[in-house]
Amino acid sequence: MRTFLAVVVLSLITHLPAQQGPYEVFPEATPPYYRVRYEASDKPGDLIFPVNHTIWIPPGVRTLRGVIVHQHGCGEGSCKSGLTGAFDLHWQALAKRHDCALLAPAYEQPQTADCQRWCDPRHGSAAVLQRALADLGARSGHPELATVPWALWGHSGGGHWAGGMAMLYPERVAAVWLRSGVPLMQPDPARPTIRPHEVPEAALQVPMMCNPGTKEGVTEKGNRFASVWPANEAFFTAVRRRGGLVGVAIDPLTSHECGNQRYLAIPWFDACLTVRLPKRPGARLHPMPATGAWLAALGSTEAVPAGKFPGDTRRAIWLPNEAIAKAWEHYVRDTVVPDTTPPPAPTNLQLVGRELTWTAEADLESGLAGFIIERDGQPLARLPGQPKNPYGRPVFQGLQYSDTPVQPLVRMIFTDTTAEPGRNYRYRVRAVNTAGLTSD
Repeated sequence: MRTFLAVVVLSLITHLPAQQGPYEVFPEATPPYYRVRYEASDKPGDLIFPVNHTIWIPPGVRTLRGVIVHQHGCGEGSCKSGLTGAFDLHWQALAKRHDCALLAPAYEQPQTADCQRWCDPRHGSAAVLQRALADLGARSGHPELATVPWALWGHSGGGHWAGGMAMLYPERVAAVWLRSGVPLMQPDPARPTIRPHEVPEAALQVPMMCNPGTKEGVTEKGNRFASVWPANEAFFTAVRRRGGLVGVAIDPLTSHECGNQRYLAIPWFDACLTVRLPKRPGARLHPMPATGAWLAALGSTEAVPAGKFPGDTRRAIWLPNEAIAKAWEHYVRDTVVPDTTPPPAPTNLQLVGRELTWTAEADLESGLAGFIIERDGQPLARLPGQPKNPYGRPVFQGLQYSDTPVQPLVRMIFTDTTAEPGRNYRYRVRAVNTAGLTSD
């Protein structure tokens, strides 16, 4: 009988067992990235799919305070997208701000296999996550990874997984964002293999946000994703009527793709983690404050302070504070969450021959759209020349369906092909965020 086999990777994927299909190409995982891989198990109750867990540790962090988990959805394409989740500069900016690691699992689920066998955490994926955190903590020199709180983001089946984790381990979960997928609240005759979750009392204190696309059963009710909204509404109602801290942010532009959700999700996580994460390792999560919340009617685009909400508060969308409420109002109207702060300036600019390289961190609010390269004080080029993102705002790294960077990962590099030999030039590089603001 086979058992789980961990393989820690600190080099190219050629050091891993041969893979099939979409799992052949892995980004390199050298510090501050680390990777573990576990084989499938045929033991009852264990995970039946192989899985990789890749983690990014903020350079220089002494003690981690938490881990942000970015969980892909079902099917081969979404599973493949999980291979780059830990390399996302925008999510790294959130993790770094809170001394958190950024973790992205990638389950090797064949397209036609039952994804409930991983996205229901009771089928072994919860146990494997905890094992991976312990192994990654040992390898990275951060043993606290085995015990720190979790902030969980999940798309589709990953939302089912993230919400299920909150039901199973509420004392460990700091916040949960559920993009297009939620835990099932009652038996579904159409999906008899999916077991409903119960909502324990402790889970009512976990901030959660349901984030379906409007074309997933809100305004379009006849397509393949039309069941998403009824499931979200049932989950929201079940939790909110008991006083749970759950909101709904309907994406007004999309179906099942992730769109521009990160421009609300990341500030929302920032607000929740600022309150909830303990400063002392091993301490309990702090509760969200009873005052300062804003509420909105389900289906509306306006929020008010909780004390001024005119209707039944147990049916109202919960928002943690005024700043998030204002961002939410923009998001549910057109997803254009405003930003008035420029991104961080690039660093470590180097020139070798005609080749420029540099490093840069993403803007927490609006991510990273690209760079402007200047020569002798004049604009020389933009990188990328034609930024693309079929699912939302164009971003430097590009985005896949499950909100992760495309492969191969883009590099911060530019070759000045027009430089004349023997001449001296002065170069500068500016970062541009997705709101169009430029850095120093």
